Amino acid sequence: MIATGLICCCLPAIAQVDQFLPEINFYSKLSSGTRIQLQAKQTREGGEPVQAEVGPSVDFYLRPLIRLAKATKFDLDDAKSRPLVLSVGYRYLSEGDGGVPTNRLMPVATSRFPLSTRVVLTTRNRFDLDWKGGVFTWRYRNRLQVEGPVAIGSYHLTPYASVEPFYQSQYGKWSETAIYAGCILPIRKHVQLDPYYEHQNQTGKSPNEQLNQLGLILNLYF
Repeated sequence: MIATGLICCCLPAIAQVDQFLPEINFYSKLSSGTRIQLQAKQTREGGEPVQAEVGPSVDFYLRPLIRLAKATKFDLDDAKSRPLVLSVGYRYLSEGDGGVPTNRLMPVATSRFPLSTRVVLTTRNRFDLDWKGGVFTWRYRNRLQVEGPVAIGSYHLTPYASVEPFYQSQYGKWSETAIYAGCILPIRKHVQLDPYYEHQNQTGKSPNEQLNQLGLILNLYF
């Protein structure tokens, strides 16, 4: 598996972790084609200090694609079986040092393509529209991810690897790249854990900064 190999390559860097980023997501379906999400997490992006981020999103689905449904049948996230998901969300980001908070609007389009009967390619296009202290900035981020299930007896986990470049308006350039490697671990019917490693290379500010981060996401589906 491609994702498994990339995860193994990242293991030496995990020994030098700069930060731990916890996250919790609650999903509730409103209908067969829509759901709401509530998110709370810690994040560090764009060279800013660690921030608390909280807010809701609404997802709009297309109908499931049979090949995608087969490739992702062990994942609790039913959005994985949809070829296109459109989302809009709001996030409130508080500064860790008591500075001015950020209000963020997030339009997102996520497409999925089955590369084989077991491997899925995901591309997520997202805009972060930020208002902070009366100043508006924006950034575009495109995350490409490859994932596929691995069976251990009757249990199925899903390793993945992804890369995400960021274009930030205040710098006028592609100023950040994030590389992720993780594994999705279903727990019973409604709970899924997602431990991951993230490497950030930030070139917006001088000097350049590189960060190694560990994250743990708790996903709840209802």
